[in-house]
Amino acid sequence: MKLALAPIPYYWPQEAVFAFYDAVRETPVDIVYLGETVCAKRHELRHDDWIDIGNRLHDAGKEVVLSTQVLLESDTHLNTMRRITQNGVFPVEANDMGAVRLLADGSAFVAGLHLNIYNPPALKMLSDMGARRWVMPLEMNRDDLAGMMASCPEGVEVEVFGYGRLPLAFSARCFTARHYNLPKDDCRFHCLAHPDGLVLQTREQQDFLVINGIQTQSDRIYCLFHELPALQQTGVDIVRISPQWKHTPDIIRLYADVLSGSTSPAAAAHQLEEVMPAGPCNGYWYGKPGMEYVRHDIL
Repeated sequence: MKLALAPIPYYWPQEAVFAFYDAVRETPVDIVYLGETVCAKRHELRHDDWIDIGNRLHDAGKEVVLSTQVLLESDTHLNTMRRITQNGVFPVEANDMGAVRLLADGSAFVAGLHLNIYNPPALKMLSDMGARRWVMPLEMNRDDLAGMMASCPEGVEVEVFGYGRLPLAFSARCFTARHYNLPKDDCRFHCLAHPDGLVLQTREQQDFLVINGIQTQSDRIYCLFHELPALQQTGVDIVRISPQWKHTPDIIRLYADVLSGSTSPAAAAHQLEEVMPAGPCNGYWYGKPGMEYVRHDIL
């Protein structure tokens, strides 16, 4: 089973992004997804910067994939998407059907997390259009995944989100700008001040969600760390890790150690808990509310 690193979902300074991927080069991750998927106003890195980072990762032996933005709102966004799909260097993860249409000319692509493919006929259609990898939707449980894999088209890899804050929804409204009582068009790039997003609490002062510009995330960290042996046995090809501001290389190494069999999930669990920015959840995997956590020792 391979490890994949999802695109950075937050707005980080340019030098921090370059330093982050320099560190990733030294990790045992197999696949790295690059690009801005959340907000087109985030301009710390340009297209050529992502290509440069991709080339350096490729030279380090990583498979590099460029990811498209999820929510498109203008002709400028469409032009950016076209440039990504036509980059001519790296394969592409399509995160909306517009990108799929541009890639359905014989180009192999990744059917991204946000396409929300839940049934075999839809996956077969995307396979016929050129999809060679499918990223399972967040809400899909293990039984439904097993059903999908039983009829998965030949040659299509299956990737499962295995660590990180769940990217739950996108909106035309910028929640971070609203938090600062600013209009979206004059957000003043406040996302830069929140490298792991901005925690939203309930009236009872309980951490509930994280706002990240136009994206809403879970506060809890979706974690299938203890489920890795079962994922290997079911034939899942790839487990996806979502970046966080600190300790991402350590998390990658812990997952790699468990996958290689050099350590057990139980032995590495304490180390993982120390680097998680919030408590774990895995409810969706077991067909329960997403924010719940089913302990592995009582299954």
